[in-house]
Amino acid sequence: MTDRIKVTMDGGVADVRLVRTDKMNALDNAMFQALVETGEGLKKDKDVRAVVLSGEGRAFCAGLDMGNFAQMASGERKPGVTGDRLGQREYGIANAAQQACLVWQQIPVPVIAAVHGVAFGGGFQLALGADMRYVAPDVRMAVLEIKWGLVPDMAGVLLMPSLARNDVIRELTYTGRIFNGHEALQYGFATRVCDKPLEEALKTAHEIAGKNPHAIRAGKRLLNLALEGDAGTVLLAETTEQVALIGSPNQVEAVTANMQKRDPKFASVA
Repeated sequence: MTDRIKVTMDGGVADVRLVRTDKMNALDNAMFQALVETGEGLKKDKDVRAVVLSGEGRAFCAGLDMGNFAQMASGERKPGVTGDRLGQREYGIANAAQQACLVWQQIPVPVIAAVHGVAFGGGFQLALGADMRYVAPDVRMAVLEIKWGLVPDMAGVLLMPSLARNDVIRELTYTGRIFNGHEALQYGFATRVCDKPLEEALKTAHEIAGKNPHAIRAGKRLLNLALEGDAGTVLLAETTEQVALIGSPNQVEAVTANMQKRDPKFASVA
């Protein structure tokens, strides 16, 4: 896995980097597996307080590996993430390619994607799985599947509507038009445009890591629920999470530290 993804930990921040730099971090079967395994591991790590997802080299992720398209052109249907396994629901409601994007939403702490160079097709969908996207001004992004006669199939159809208008999504899906960071911000696909997205993402991640970890995790649970839950369920969940936090050791420490004008010292999540 280490020839596809590298993970380093610093102060509760998991710095996750795609490292297939010779292929602009393109998605082959090994990369899909590495993304899922990395995400599944971070889901269980109680010491993680924030995650930054980025790509080393010239790009965040160039999308599906060209070798997979060559296989498609041959008309053969060999087993693999892009072939026969697509129909298999290996992760609940998702297949392996979809889980490579969805797993970042399932991680119980905030995930920030730092996007530079290109994020085409599957690379674009991978960025959508994060809670936030910090993008370079000159980044090139696209829902590029139509170029290859395909549709977005890495959970992009599920993720895009929570970020952008339906007509914008349709235009980009039907045309495969490439857009830059400023356009991504306008559409809703980018959280911030930064000259140094990785540096800014790590800065924000460390800021989050300095907050009450129980409250951060509760916040992500609530915001995820708000995307699909009915109003009554969401309002009840708000109350339930808040009642659990009030008077808890880390919440008391947050109040005490603020009153004493010092940095808080939070206990880890059990």
